[in-house]
Amino acid sequence: MYRNILTLCSAAAAVFIAFSASNVLADDHEVIEEAMKKFHKAPKGTDPICKKITNGQGSDEELAGILECYVAMCKAKPPKGEVGPWQDKCKALIAAIKGVQAKEAGALEKYKEAVNCKACHKDHKPD
Repeated sequence: MYRNILTLCSAAAAVFIAFSASNVLADDHEVIEEAMKKFHKAPKGTDPICKKITNGQGSDEELAGILECYVAMCKAKPPKGEVGPWQDKCKALIAAIKGVQAKEAGALEKYKEAVNCKACHKDHKPD
């Protein structure tokens, strides 16, 4: 009987862990998707916010919003690829946006370099 209870508890724990892990991954995916939709994609005929920023036209509110999303993305697990390179790319975006907010010389160029969609998608976007 003790063995049956132990087996039942082990199975319940395994199900709980699997469910929790799948929710974390779904949450990570949602964080990344939301950031991409809100700041990197735009309705046809308009520029996404990230492009407005590279052109020096991002508002303080847009800069604060994109920074918040990049920080959340940095904490998320990438849908594909290694976490280390993912975090490096996110940290470069964060540093560049902070530089743009502070109106530092060369910050827009650093942001243009960091917001390289192809480099990130190649390594981290699921097929």
